Amino acid sequence: MKVTIAELEAYLLERYSNGGNEQSLFMKLVEEIGEVAEVLNKKAGRKKSDSGEDLQVQLGDELADVIHYAVAIAAQNGLDMNEIIIEKDKTASVKYNHRTNLKQFIMDKRSEKPDC
Repeated sequence: MKVTIAELEAYLLERYSNGGNEQSLFMKLVEEIGEVAEVLNKKAGRKKSDSGEDLQVQLGDELADVIHYAVAIAAQNGLDMNEIIIEKDKTASVKYNHRTNLKQFIMDKRSEKPDC
């Protein structure tokens, strides 16, 4: 199953509609970013890791948490992150002379799929 940014925004807006404020969500976001840093330090050997730890799974879990809280903050503020991400990438693509931007990449990938 795949989830769209809009679906995640709607879900998180509903989930936090009567209990989460953006300051507490931001504090959770910062905490999760720290946990991503900890896993990356373990992967790079800068921090001791317990034998048997699956650092790839841990990294995925912590990045999912980062996305969760970032999107929750966006949803509570009525931001359309799908549109913002596309426009921000478009601006960066021009600024840094990239061959393509996210919107074009997605359109190209979708046109490669055979009709069903």
